[in-house]
Amino acid sequence: MQTTNDKKLSPQLKKVILSGYLGSSIEYYDFLLYGVIASLGVFSKVFFAGAGDLGGLLASFATLAVGYVARPLGGIIFGHFGDKVGRKSMLVITMSLMGGVSVLIGLIPPAEMIGLAAPILLVALRLLQGIAVGGEWGGAALLALEHAPKGRRGFASSIANVGAATGTLLSTTIVLGVRTVMTDEQFFAWGWRIPFLFSALLVAVGLWVRLSVQESPLFKEMMEEAEKNKSGKVRSPLWIVLTKYPKAVAISAFSSVGAFVYLALMGTFALSMMTKNGVSVPDALMVQAVAAIVHVVSMPFFGALSDKVGRRAVILGGSTVGLLFAYPMLYSFSTGNTWLCLVALLVGNALIHSAIFGPLASFIAEMFGTGNRYSGASLGYQLGSTIGSGFAPLIAISILATGNGNNYPMVALFVAGICLISIVATYLAKESKEKDLGEADKVNSDDSSTELAGAVRP
Repeated sequence: MQTTNDKKLSPQLKKVILSGYLGSSIEYYDFLLYGVIASLGVFSKVFFAGAGDLGGLLASFATLAVGYVARPLGGIIFGHFGDKVGRKSMLVITMSLMGGVSVLIGLIPPAEMIGLAAPILLVALRLLQGIAVGGEWGGAALLALEHAPKGRRGFASSIANVGAATGTLLSTTIVLGVRTVMTDEQFFAWGWRIPFLFSALLVAVGLWVRLSVQESPLFKEMMEEAEKNKSGKVRSPLWIVLTKYPKAVAISAFSSVGAFVYLALMGTFALSMMTKNGVSVPDALMVQAVAAIVHVVSMPFFGALSDKVGRRAVILGGSTVGLLFAYPMLYSFSTGNTWLCLVALLVGNALIHSAIFGPLASFIAEMFGTGNRYSGASLGYQLGSTIGSGFAPLIAISILATGNGNNYPMVALFVAGICLISIVATYLAKESKEKDLGEADKVNSDDSSTELAGAVRP
């Protein structure tokens, strides 16, 4: 039980952190790989060739959005069973599902062979990807959070979020390697499938590590208490979340949208804009990879910083810089200057996104009780991902299209507005870094929930 401020990482916690990091990295590799391939115009040529260049790109980003729309559904499904059955078993299922779906995407025949069935299969599999990654984050973050001592929860749970940065690095690096060793014709004909098929190997490694970790001690303690005090009354974790935590879910979703907009713009929109404005594909992938390396290091730094100064302060700082940097970032992508693009990606990823995303897992998860934490945290987080990442590239491309492809000030205004929403939502939350999760569960053991007043400012 978390009643100590001990800063040491136990051997089991280190294993849990490693498992969460590897698992999230592999899941996000698969999920974000889709965006990299879409940004390079592969899907528009292979599955939407009749729609033209801009129409094909819009169609590709629309299918990209489908995965994000499905993420809350995955959070609900796996959150429910994660709160009922356990965190670990759900993580094994989500990873297996994601790996299998990614391999199937790599095997879809082109539209010229099977016609309309090709894009339909692509959309269906992207939907399953969204469901899988929607269940992954909650389990990985909570397993680390619930193993960690109070003074290291921000750092420990941030490692699950580092998976998104590592997934970007992995997907970008592997696509760059494949793209470098073959011609354009080869890459668009069959080379793009290799990174998807490579997922099978990554998932095998991830499952081997994930199966070796123990279940959350807080969850096991809750189940033991429930067994001793059977009341015959079992309520759905989702129902408890929706009836007792609606404000906490809203705070979770809207405080995170700034981070998700930056994640989407750095990962997909930026790549599309850099190549459109004259940066070569290898150079664009290279600067993304360099930025992702720094991103992997900076995110746990901000998670650890939140253990010292508080979750709200770090997230508010990152969101404010994100608001101010929106136009310089987009202008940099429009210049076609590789070095300016690198600076924009470093600031956008390693500073802004990391500052918001690093503390986000603990910030959201600490709003809920153990009996509904998987459901509540996953629902709030995945709603934020749908609003922020799911539609941001599509909206940005659509805004650009209204100005002959050069309406960057309006795109910057859109990004700044999203960051302002994050600032307001974060301000409305209470600081939670000192909350004792185990004691909160005991105080509210009648309904296995933490009082909402402890999560949201009056």
